[in-house]
Amino acid sequence: MTFASITFLLYFLPLFLLIYHFVPKNWKNGIILFASILFYSWGGPKFIFVILLTTFLDFFLVQKMYYAKSNAQKKLFLILSLCLNLGILFYFKYANFFVDNLNNLFSFNIPLKKLLLPIGISFYTFESITYVMDVYRNVHPPLKNFWHYQTYILLFPKLIAGPIVRFHEIADQITDRKESYEKKIHGMILFCVGLAKKVILANTIGRQADEIFSMPIENIDTAAAWIGAMSYTFQIYFDFSGYSDMAIGLCKIMGFKIPENFNNPYTSQSVTEFWRRWHITLGRWMKNYLYIPLGGNKIGTLRTLINLWIVFLLSGLWHGAGWNFILWGAYHGFFLVIERYKLLDIYSKIPSLIRVLWTFIIVSTGWVLFRNENIQYALSVVQKMYVPTFSHNFNYLLNDWWFSFVLCIFFSFFTLLPFLKSFHDKIFYFQFTINSLKKWFIAFVILYYISLSYIAALDFNPFIYFRF
Repeated sequence: MTFASITFLLYFLPLFLLIYHFVPKNWKNGIILFASILFYSWGGPKFIFVILLTTFLDFFLVQKMYYAKSNAQKKLFLILSLCLNLGILFYFKYANFFVDNLNNLFSFNIPLKKLLLPIGISFYTFESITYVMDVYRNVHPPLKNFWHYQTYILLFPKLIAGPIVRFHEIADQITDRKESYEKKIHGMILFCVGLAKKVILANTIGRQADEIFSMPIENIDTAAAWIGAMSYTFQIYFDFSGYSDMAIGLCKIMGFKIPENFNNPYTSQSVTEFWRRWHITLGRWMKNYLYIPLGGNKIGTLRTLINLWIVFLLSGLWHGAGWNFILWGAYHGFFLVIERYKLLDIYSKIPSLIRVLWTFIIVSTGWVLFRNENIQYALSVVQKMYVPTFSHNFNYLLNDWWFSFVLCIFFSFFTLLPFLKSFHDKIFYFQFTINSLKKWFIAFVILYYISLSYIAALDFNPFIYFRF
């Protein structure tokens, strides 16, 4: 089940909100936990037991760690918890990838296992790690109630695809959070905006990307390569940021405040800035739980650059068990390294609009590597983008994608126009007056039903980050 499905929008969500609204306060976490288990079980009934078992073990390992009498015992329970979480992630997501590469490299004949990837495994594994690390570092004490810990891990708005919420950011809200009608209305507005971004923009433009990248490489010319790259660039942004907006909105309805995950990334003036604006919670996770433990920027320039590259190499691998993801991570790591070393100084002498366009081209080119698992095919598309080739084949042009394409460009650059920035801030930072709130709410309810009509009318409704 995904947020952009008829089952969720017409049955699951209304029923959940109705029950949640009317039950006593001390029942609300129980309703959330039950709904979260049902939500996850709908798409992966076998794997809910994997999550429940690992969270059960993790909870007691962290309790043992926190109350350990010596540092040696504390480190032992830390290592056990990390091995548990990373071991399960490696087994389900990467075991066959590494076995397959060993077979190809050394002519082994190790059989591959038929493993189904648990939905959202990377996201809830990272949140489990934040729990043990935040407790180990004494950032926040562990939760005393096992069911509260389950609620933190399984909270269904963020369970499948984030945002990645660090434990200390939400721990106190699990046991004590304030709800209000204003927050509920604002949450619904955010949800409707996210749904529209996903269904109206991402889905429509995504059909064009699929049309292009399903073509044989010999049928792709320079125009088709750029249309495919641009289409996927906008599809992945509106798909993932739309889902994040829906997650943040749903959490706000329940009284939770979770961090924003996107901040107009395509207006960035460097790749470094792009990664402060794109998938913000993953970037913060990588910084706090990987980059800083590696030494960060405190052990010399060379080691800092190596650490940056390692982090983004692993970030690529986090997204998927494929060489295209590793190449994509290395690609971004390369630009981050050269920007940190010299390029940012050069950028400071270049007009900002040129920097935005340059960064956008770098990022869009990288998305071609991310989108296509066949590296040879991906590199050939990139070559077509920059080495002009022309054909008279225009079959890749659909009739209904141009309007969404223009909208995607328009809404991707909020911060370039003051009135759009003001509109963006009103929606995402709740800069409404109470008197105008009802008018806005009615407008976005209409948007909700328009989005429903798109889902009902189209048979194309993928969710890119569903498999991560």
